[in-house]
Amino acid sequence: MADTPKLSEVEHVKQASNYLRGTLAESLVNPITGALYPDDTHLIKFHGSYQQTDRDLDSERKRQKLEPLYSLMIRVRVPGGIATPAQWTRMDELADHYGNGTLKLTTRQAFQLHGVLKRNLKKTIQGFNDALLDSIAGCGDVNRNVMCNPNPHESQVHAAVYEVSKQISTHLTPRTSAYWELWLNGESKFSSVPNEGEEDAEPIYGRTYLPRKFKIALAIPPQNDTDIFANDLGLIAIEEKGQLVGFNVAVGGGMGMTFGMPETYPRLASLIGFVPADKVVDVCEKIVTIQRDWGNRENRKFSRLKYTLDRVGLDVFKTELDQRLGFALEPVRAYQFKSSGDAFGWSQSPDGAHHLTLFVEGGRVADRPGHQLKTALREIAAFHRGDFRLTGNQNLVLANVAPEDRLTIETILAQHGVAVATSSGLRRGALACVALNTCSLAFAEAERYIPQLIDRLEPILASHNLTHDDILIRMTGCPNGCARPYLGEIGLVGRAVGRYNLYLGAAFNGERMNKLYKEMLDEDGIVAELTPLFADYAQNRQPQEHFGDFMIRRGYVQATTSGLNFHE
Repeated sequence: MADTPKLSEVEHVKQASNYLRGTLAESLVNPITGALYPDDTHLIKFHGSYQQTDRDLDSERKRQKLEPLYSLMIRVRVPGGIATPAQWTRMDELADHYGNGTLKLTTRQAFQLHGVLKRNLKKTIQGFNDALLDSIAGCGDVNRNVMCNPNPHESQVHAAVYEVSKQISTHLTPRTSAYWELWLNGESKFSSVPNEGEEDAEPIYGRTYLPRKFKIALAIPPQNDTDIFANDLGLIAIEEKGQLVGFNVAVGGGMGMTFGMPETYPRLASLIGFVPADKVVDVCEKIVTIQRDWGNRENRKFSRLKYTLDRVGLDVFKTELDQRLGFALEPVRAYQFKSSGDAFGWSQSPDGAHHLTLFVEGGRVADRPGHQLKTALREIAAFHRGDFRLTGNQNLVLANVAPEDRLTIETILAQHGVAVATSSGLRRGALACVALNTCSLAFAEAERYIPQLIDRLEPILASHNLTHDDILIRMTGCPNGCARPYLGEIGLVGRAVGRYNLYLGAAFNGERMNKLYKEMLDEDGIVAELTPLFADYAQNRQPQEHFGDFMIRRGYVQATTSGLNFHE
């Protein structure tokens, strides 16, 4: 008799949860603590929330014999990144009423609210449900927010690709009615509730859902602004004669790893074929079910699809996919990615609509002295007739602006000290995760610190006439990779408070990861290491050569060709 696999703790929690209910109802009304019951901290993720503490206050509260200041982060799904002005206004209001007064635009085109107390969680979820937003599957072992290129001016097929992203999101949303039961009193502002009037079932996920999170992104060449190769499933739109014909399919991307465990690694997705547009939702479902059945449920550090692929081999995976589909994918079609960043400023699409891409440092929508971004956007939402589009780079597109509203928008932004973009190419391309003070996994600062580091680097760049050159820098507080640091031409990953590993050599278009260059650097060490590299780049680069490519050509690091050689 074969040995029964030893399942991870979370697998047992999911199995016993009655389709994600657990004891959440009891946790929420327990007045003794601001925290949830331990098992419920796993289940709450499926409902779009993480339990956190304010780590800045932990020591002082412990000294006063108080429990940590527990709160909830809520991640609100925005499939394809497109929100209405009414939805933006509602999120702005909820941030003030129940959160910490700010909005976080994530690297997956979702909203995050921080600092929501347990007693306010239900009211907050009901608040954005009224604006036709939800947080189900914002986190957890399911398909997360589906990303899509948000820039309507870049392609005639944008609308068609966006519709596909919504179809995928809807198809892969969990069917359990627990979300509506727990948070919305069994009701919803949406047109239908999954399994309404029926017993719960999960035809795609099964009772224990996926082994780990699953991420899907769509991109329209030549822009790879959703970093599709960092996803479990990446879809590259193929356009012919102005029409969407289908997608190249890439599988097995993922950014996380664990320090001290070289058997864990980030990986870029591998191209496996082309699928016509009318079959892409089916392909997504079948890939999800293979990972459901084949993924590692014993050790969550090896549970992502990338490890499944490298364990069984890409050919075996493709054969299984063909069998489940009942047809084979077609050969990969030609495409070219040129960049993975956003183009700031005004643009106009073929239909005559105007669009403004705004730089949002760290994705944090807040009011600061001399820079009242949150107030400015709230005022714009009051009359804007288009939409608010969250980009995969934590920026914001005011899309489909009426021509007569352009001047008003420009005036409001100027009155509140909001520049459309920054002149620094390094700052334009910066991404950072939240990290300290709220993320329990963070070893070091990221969002709160990277502006300060860039302040020190900008004069050095200016001395070499590199101020306006686009260089991708990404920082995270731990190696889990939420801000995709391994795709930064300069990647900084926190090891301890004030200490970072420095990675170099990623491709500007998101098609090659970087490589470890130096470990455990403090700020002075980072500056000291980068200064001569900037000087060399300024003096010896070739025409149109990007910084990451230069690092490899000059031999500072070797090119990373796969996840398996990331640590070599």
